[in-house]
Amino acid sequence: MAGVPRQDGPIRVCGLIPVYNNPMTLERVVSRVQAYLDTVIIVDDGSTDDTRSIAGRLAADPAAHVYLKRLPRNSGKGAAVQAGQQLAQENGFTHALQVDADGQHNLDDIPQFLVRTQENPQALIAGSPVFGTDIPAVRRHGRKLTTLVTAIEAGSLSLPDAMCGFRIYPLAAILSLGRISKRMIYDPEVLVRASWAGIPIVSVTTRVRYLSAEGGGVSHFRMVRDNVINVCVHGWLMLQAPLRWVLRATRARRS
Repeated sequence: MAGVPRQDGPIRVCGLIPVYNNPMTLERVVSRVQAYLDTVIIVDDGSTDDTRSIAGRLAADPAAHVYLKRLPRNSGKGAAVQAGQQLAQENGFTHALQVDADGQHNLDDIPQFLVRTQENPQALIAGSPVFGTDIPAVRRHGRKLTTLVTAIEAGSLSLPDAMCGFRIYPLAAILSLGRISKRMIYDPEVLVRASWAGIPIVSVTTRVRYLSAEGGGVSHFRMVRDNVINVCVHGWLMLQAPLRWVLRATRARRS
């Protein structure tokens, strides 16, 4: 893995929760993460509802070990995740466990992710979701298409679901990848760029549920804006892909 920072010292993992207008689920998600990790970083991506006060209250308790980073305006999930990664590294953490704030992830699977990180601290540990009947059909087909496209871009059929936001990032290696998109396309793009860089990607099977709006399930996906961004980013990744495959193969032969 020439050129990619290695993790050789003690492993320190924090939780990382990007949030935008999820007041019904945020506190519960923070509590569940802290059942396994002492410290949680919340990145409030310009929330305009009660999420702001809930996040502020959680961070105000010094015994809670909650860091709060506020973005001045809604900038996108990728922007929030990258801001949280920077903050985590600045505070001495080597890895960040990213989970979504909407309560869809089975956080009782966190120990599996932590075990995989202990076994392979250089790796990006990515959730491989198992869905129930509650997943909307449009999302199921959309995820399949995105996963196929990212497999082509990465030149690998072994990548897990590219849109699952339940992951552990090795911070030094991921931050060394440079600038990545700020919006929801971040999740698949960082997976592709990590693969190009030779960062190992290890998948963990985890169940994912879709909550109703009454239960706090809210989608912030904007059909026109986000699809235009997705097409542009995937087009750029496709153009780069052949050269990236060659560079990765060259590094692998030299290592």
